[in-house]
Amino acid sequence: MNKPESAAPLSRLDAHQHYWRVARGDYRWLRADDAALEPIHRDFGPADLAPLRAAQGIGTTVLVQAADSSAETDFLLDLAAHEASVGAVVGWVDLADEASVATLERWGATAPALRSLRPMLQDLPEHDWILQAPKPAVLAAMLHLGLRFDALVKPWHLEALLGFVRRHPALPVVIDHAAKPQLREGWSAPWAEAWRRGLAALAREPQVLCKFSGLLTEAGPTGSVDEGVAALRPVWETLLEHFGPQRLMWGSDWPVLTLAAPYERWVAVAEALIGELPPAQQQAVWRDNAQRFYGISA
Repeated sequence: MNKPESAAPLSRLDAHQHYWRVARGDYRWLRADDAALEPIHRDFGPADLAPLRAAQGIGTTVLVQAADSSAETDFLLDLAAHEASVGAVVGWVDLADEASVATLERWGATAPALRSLRPMLQDLPEHDWILQAPKPAVLAAMLHLGLRFDALVKPWHLEALLGFVRRHPALPVVIDHAAKPQLREGWSAPWAEAWRRGLAALAREPQVLCKFSGLLTEAGPTGSVDEGVAALRPVWETLLEHFGPQRLMWGSDWPVLTLAAPYERWVAVAEALIGELPPAQQQAVWRDNAQRFYGISA
């Protein structure tokens, strides 16, 4: 398909990125003894991302938690209060602890940047944790405060996530990283059918959106833009079929992204795929859907 001509430059928003300070000590997954993570086992802050954003025309970001601690969310909220480029923060509380209600009420009174919560479901041993563990009082506090839910899941979590979504139809949900399709294993592996079936079912729930993010990391080695496009086209076309351009949002997953590709290459891969849409739909994926979902002012 030929790329339509845009009438004006598109405005972009990065709907998924991280900052962290290693010495804080609660990033349990970011281990110093893991050689694969060595390139990102250092501090990352706004000054590191600023030139990359500027080069790609990205003015605003959604800052997402990277540790399962409310202390890290406090750190992110303080950072957001002093960094104009952060349009929203996705934080963490223990949904299974009723004491989290007080934490949410404190943030609701003092931290307007907090817009969503993200339990790290991909790291929990129980695939159905989201159906069994969260306390009703904590979920009620989320709804009262107008918070959203970021679902960090893999294909085998989708069935439980669907049950959770159906129980809570008033809670807006976005699936991070398209539920992390296990692309290195190939499309004939068992994950693929569960992924397709699960995403199709979730897309039938009108409050569910999906992020086109974090996918080069799942694809494995892709040394060029063309290779990245080829690897991710089946994912993109599946997402577009089920969610449509009005319920997809682009994000980088920087700096985790850099384990697979530089920021500019991921933008170029996304441009090649998103750019096949009409201009208004491109703008929806690049900015408008994330703005609306997270309540970020234009």
